[in-house]
Amino acid sequence: MAKYSLTCDWHTHTVFSHGRGTIEDNVLAAMQKGLKKIGIADHGPGHILYGVRRARFAEMRAEVDRLNGLYPGIEIALGLEANIINHSGRIDVSERENEFFDFILAGYHYGVLGENPFYAISLAGRNYLGSLRGKYSGKLILENTLLVEKALYESRIMALTHPGDKGKVDIKTIAEACVKNNVLFELNTWHKSLDDDSVRTAADCGVSFVISSDAHSPNRVGDFESALELAFRVGIEPERIVNIKKTDEEE
Repeated sequence: MAKYSLTCDWHTHTVFSHGRGTIEDNVLAAMQKGLKKIGIADHGPGHILYGVRRARFAEMRAEVDRLNGLYPGIEIALGLEANIINHSGRIDVSERENEFFDFILAGYHYGVLGENPFYAISLAGRNYLGSLRGKYSGKLILENTLLVEKALYESRIMALTHPGDKGKVDIKTIAEACVKNNVLFELNTWHKSLDDDSVRTAADCGVSFVISSDAHSPNRVGDFESALELAFRVGIEPERIVNIKKTDEEE
């Protein structure tokens, strides 16, 4: 069987939000893993506990630019894992602020207040209880689905992070929205909320996949094997995963 390697880990966190390593730490870890590109995607500023501060966007940009000059053997891209919480579909980074970033990821998280703080707190609480019980009402699944779907249509997003992890969604609806808006569907090796049937459903809708470590410490940068195993187990063709490559020929 052919072996594959990761070409880019787009979704890694640093001390600018609540990661444990610096941007340079993540870059060095990526180089050790043989990656040709790494994405730095700290949590969006709307998160009240560990979102990156808007005042530090320029500092992050300058650091990434410095490191790109220092390490020519790897490409370093600055992104953001924005928060999905607003019914308008707007995420917590403005069009003007997009100028700091090379790409934008987005996902639903607890701890974000958005346009309607009371609703946001209620939704997060109901989703948290649902996760504890292992049971979500149809109404709650619909709410979560509409929230994510709206963001996919209204905001410029490269990839949807850990779909359904913090709140269960209708995968078919979300996957179809990803296809229509050219948004990658993430297979996350840290948040493993997607079962085989969910990934198969997304695949049947025609999405393109991206594998991410969601590393919050440098030692996890480049972790991809479990997501690749899941993808192959449900029959996803390697060509549909945008950041892997074959490293040897089939035996």
